[in-house]
Amino acid sequence: MLEVKNLAVDHGQLRALWDVSLSIGAKERVGLLGANGAGKSTTIGAIFGLYQPSEGEILYEGRSIAGRDSALNVNDGIALVPEGRRLFPEMRVRENLEMGAYAPSKRASVAQGLERCYDLFPVLKEKANQMANELSGGQQQMVAIGRALMSNPRLLLLDEPFLGVAPIIIEEVMAALRRLANEGTTFLLVEQNIHRALEFVDRAYVIENGRIVMSGTRDELLGDPDFGSKVLGLD
Repeated sequence: MLEVKNLAVDHGQLRALWDVSLSIGAKERVGLLGANGAGKSTTIGAIFGLYQPSEGEILYEGRSIAGRDSALNVNDGIALVPEGRRLFPEMRVRENLEMGAYAPSKRASVAQGLERCYDLFPVLKEKANQMANELSGGQQQMVAIGRALMSNPRLLLLDEPFLGVAPIIIEEVMAALRRLANEGTTFLLVEQNIHRALEFVDRAYVIENGRIVMSGTRDELLGDPDFGSKVLGLD
């Protein structure tokens, strides 16, 4: 479904990514692990269309999307749950969710999308008319995920979705993500918490200083003596 080949991204004069390559098959759950500043968010941002690649290719379902506007990617079935949620705090929960269906091709299915979100996260239906800034951190994360789902994505990009979320809510969110995976959604999960990520993904890549340094299944990575130091950035 997704193939990234030799991707490089510059932030001004600073090169953030060097020769990053990864692939994700349809219906796979893949992780991108690494320490703060390793290049995880830049990678996922370049895939979504937030950053212009300096070099390399990004292929989605066989077509190049490198440097393409993110709105076109949403229209074609890619959605992003950004780090920090980035909700509209003084808009109601329902209004925040509806913002996920802004693409013209998605507007006809707003009611269906809302019902899907409320089915996954029943508390959002209860709080549909509350302002987003009145919710707990975990409930706000549910809104961020629900907003992404409003476009009915085939590929869901998750950037640190459990940051600042209480453990009891994390379990609820994880259950919802597993349900989406069982329904056929493909995932790329960016996460610092090694064990939490490996509970969910089929396999993962480890990025360090803007480069992919290892990859493998959960057992392969946990069995590699260098894995911990690479993820934690201790080398």
